[in-house]
Amino acid sequence: MTEHPDLPRLQRRLAEFAAARNWGQYHTPKNLASALSVESSELVEIFQWLTPEESARVMSDPATAHRVRDEVADVLAYLLQFCAVLDIDPLTALSEKIDRNEHRFPAPED
Repeated sequence: MTEHPDLPRLQRRLAEFAAARNWGQYHTPKNLASALSVESSELVEIFQWLTPEESARVMSDPATAHRVRDEVADVLAYLLQFCAVLDIDPLTALSEKIDRNEHRFPAPED
């Protein structure tokens, strides 16, 4: 894997990209949540009719792998923009959710 910029820097890049195109007016929580849903559905569409075995090998086909990476990027972009608009730290939100799930679903004791 290659090294990546941190989340705040990516969020700034996304905000600058949108601002340069005057898209900020459309980046409401409702619109971003809708866009996130659409992009997630486009990711699901790639896997829709694959068997479990085929889906496990999806990244071995360069054309399909490219599509998967693009849809993952779209999902993440809209999620990061959504978090920026609502002032949510996505990594903190994830960590807190894992903490809650560890209490809700304790690991079986041996």
